[in-house]
Amino acid sequence: MNAPTDANHLLPNVQLRPVPQAFLDALEARFGAAQYSSSQAVREQHGRDEGSLQAPPPSAVVFAESTQDVSDVVKLASEYNVPIIPYGAGSSLEGHLLAIQGGISLDVSRMNQVLSINADDLTVTVQPGITRKQLNEAIKDTGLFFPIDPGADASIGGMTATRASGTNAVRYGTMRENVLALEVVTANGDVIRTGTRAKKSAAGYDLTRLLIGSEGTLGIFTEISVRLYPLPEAVSAAICSFPSIDAAVQTVIQTIQLGVPIARVELIDVNSVRMVNAHSKLSLREEPMLLMEFHGSPSGVKEQAETVQMLATEHGGKAFEWATTPEERTRLWTARHNAYFAAVQSRPGCRAISTDTCVPISRLADALLDSVKEADESGIPYFLVGHVGDGNFHFGYLIDPNIPQERVTAEALNHRLVERTLQLGGTCTGEHGIGVHKMGFLVDEAGAGSVDMMRAIKQALDPKNILNPGKIFTL
Repeated sequence: MNAPTDANHLLPNVQLRPVPQAFLDALEARFGAAQYSSSQAVREQHGRDEGSLQAPPPSAVVFAESTQDVSDVVKLASEYNVPIIPYGAGSSLEGHLLAIQGGISLDVSRMNQVLSINADDLTVTVQPGITRKQLNEAIKDTGLFFPIDPGADASIGGMTATRASGTNAVRYGTMRENVLALEVVTANGDVIRTGTRAKKSAAGYDLTRLLIGSEGTLGIFTEISVRLYPLPEAVSAAICSFPSIDAAVQTVIQTIQLGVPIARVELIDVNSVRMVNAHSKLSLREEPMLLMEFHGSPSGVKEQAETVQMLATEHGGKAFEWATTPEERTRLWTARHNAYFAAVQSRPGCRAISTDTCVPISRLADALLDSVKEADESGIPYFLVGHVGDGNFHFGYLIDPNIPQERVTAEALNHRLVERTLQLGGTCTGEHGIGVHKMGFLVDEAGAGSVDMMRAIKQALDPKNILNPGKIFTL
């Protein structure tokens, strides 16, 4: 395995490139005080994400408000050979936003408009800074919704850049399946379009899929067209407690293998339940738990729910609690989405080192149980949640940043978890992306030849290496 477990080697590519004052002066002249900032507070805000790694902040921040703004920033950066790090909502976890080679942050959060709603075609075109909640609020009167839900209120641009998914992926897929077309500013400042709103195309290389998941290293998104779905006629959610993680996982495996079209199925371990209870003032049964949601017609939802309840009962599932009203469902899913923050608050001052592995559904129990045993034996506080319907799960190791050995222990746990996952035919990242933290794992998973091909694409499209350099792989 190539990924280091020594905390001193987690940022191997911190090699700050010079940022000429003439470049900063040119940015300030072009954008003015309303769109340009070099204040320490603004720079530090844009120099960290929700992960545990740290690096020096960018030299300045530009707040783009149009495609032309993005193009102008990139042209200046190309002229002066300065790195640009795109910034949306700041919710990434793997160091994507870190200015590890210096440069500036390009904040697109003000580009948050819905540009066109094509309800008859079930598509919408948006700017990259709009968040998933803002998008669903904007289209709520159409009878449609955008289903990709990574938990955080991430921007659509950031979700596209990391090929995100989340709680609904078991039914609706990931950003890969749901992004149809892009407008992109390339490394020399040109504006190109990829894809169409048509359901399919065989026209040339699939540049849209190449750019989805490229983590800001190949281009900067300025428009994104995504699929929408009709709001289901009926929705029902349920929670169910289990005597063990294995019992919960076996219920999930059988549900998927039977072809039950469940919309969401989330695993929460006993540590997470305990933390969520304390954080959200709930009284959930403190045992491993599945949160489930069913979409469809009233009769279809009833049939799905009854099937899953039968399977759960066979594995010792108990304390079913059903939620059919929007308020009840929101209460349950808010608790799930707050699991990360509940965990961090359970150990004041800690940082969470998050894992993001995904395995074929048949190997889910194999991947989880040994990893839980190792985490328990380590003595490091942790929580476990997972979109287990598609084999994706996350450990969060809660470390004290002032105790270096805790980081080393947590990284070693993550190292063994990824090694186990790859042996089972899985991936080191189901949805968070590679960023800085998982660069070594990418080589283990894809092989040196495949990573060399990625490097060749990067060098061809960004020869000056100014677009989010030092992420995914080293050049």
